[in-house]
Amino acid sequence: MEQVIDQKEAGFVDRRRQDSGRNAGPERRQFRNNYGNDRPEVAELGEAIDQYKMMHRRRFITFEELYGVIEGLGYHK
Repeated sequence: MEQVIDQKEAGFVDRRRQDSGRNAGPERRQFRNNYGNDRPEVAELGEAIDQYKMMHRRRFITFEELYGVIEGLGYHK
């Protein structure tokens, strides 16, 4: 505890050690503000990726997971 007090006095706060440091607002998503207005299929893919990440509580996904999302939208080779 003494170390935490010293950090605050020095102007540095180690937020990893605080439980209340989480933002109560909505979780940030990778594609939320980047949906293409010109191509609806791009917006559909971005929304599907965001939904997958929220369902599986993932901030980043692997290429295999991305391919699974794309397959779920009906893509097949």
